[in-house]
Amino acid sequence: MRLCFLVEEQYRYDGMPVDVIGRLTAWGHHVDVLRPGTSLIRVSEAVRAGSHDAWILKTVSGGPGLTLLEAAAAAGLTTVNDARSIRGVRDKALAAAIGRGGGLPVPVTYAAARPEALAEIPRSEYPLVVKPADGSSGRAVRLVDSPDLLMRMRDQLAGEGMLIAQSYVPNSGTDLKAYSVGGQVYATQRCSPLHPERAFPERRVPLTAELAALVARTGAVYGLDLYGVDILLGPDGPVIVDVNDFPSFRQVPDAAALVAQAILDRARMGGGITAPALSVPVAVRAGETG
Repeated sequence: MRLCFLVEEQYRYDGMPVDVIGRLTAWGHHVDVLRPGTSLIRVSEAVRAGSHDAWILKTVSGGPGLTLLEAAAAAGLTTVNDARSIRGVRDKALAAAIGRGGGLPVPVTYAAARPEALAEIPRSEYPLVVKPADGSSGRAVRLVDSPDLLMRMRDQLAGEGMLIAQSYVPNSGTDLKAYSVGGQVYATQRCSPLHPERAFPERRVPLTAELAALVARTGAVYGLDLYGVDILLGPDGPVIVDVNDFPSFRQVPDAAALVAQAILDRARMGGGITAPALSVPVAVRAGETG
């Protein structure tokens, strides 16, 4: 098969997708790599019907790669994930609206183009988690305890573009990160970016049937197949605080082979990616350690 990866400079040497590309090449497939952040790309020739069996995006949220992926989809090419779905999770304000509209446990979310507009949020909503709407990898996520602190942080927030604010979910200081690939779900526990002082080694953990079903439903709501979900186990149950297309798949055993095979499967099917039906027993078994 002939595949095209769109890879941002930030991920040029990252195991995901470098190891996936290596695995696909070792299996005898032809892989082209475009670097939309630094290269001059002749779009009229690079993006054309029949050029590749699938295009795959691994770029930063605000990078130019998504536009090229959408161009490939417009030309009738298969994209991984579905190009129509990726923007729905990369814009965190849009993601919150889609998630709540789909019945997912997503916090009440405020959006503002200017940080001073966040001052209108009622004091009863504090503490708040404030972050850029196009953020990724925990970048610029801030825990804000009071309206006074929010105003003192105004200059820091001014250069972040569209901002979102969500009520803080009390938790143990760890996040649950679930990854979905090839119809299976894997879970890891890691230190929350809001509590870096609570040192906690990242490790695989079992996933309950309830959480496995929630992860599967998340993929269906957003129209994703290869994805990650950040979940907090709050006092009122699980809360989804982030969804990522093509995440790192850290701690997933033989992740490169699993992701490579999922890409090939979707390329053979053609068309965009839609989340597969995921049986809870498979998900629980996939998340078990040992």
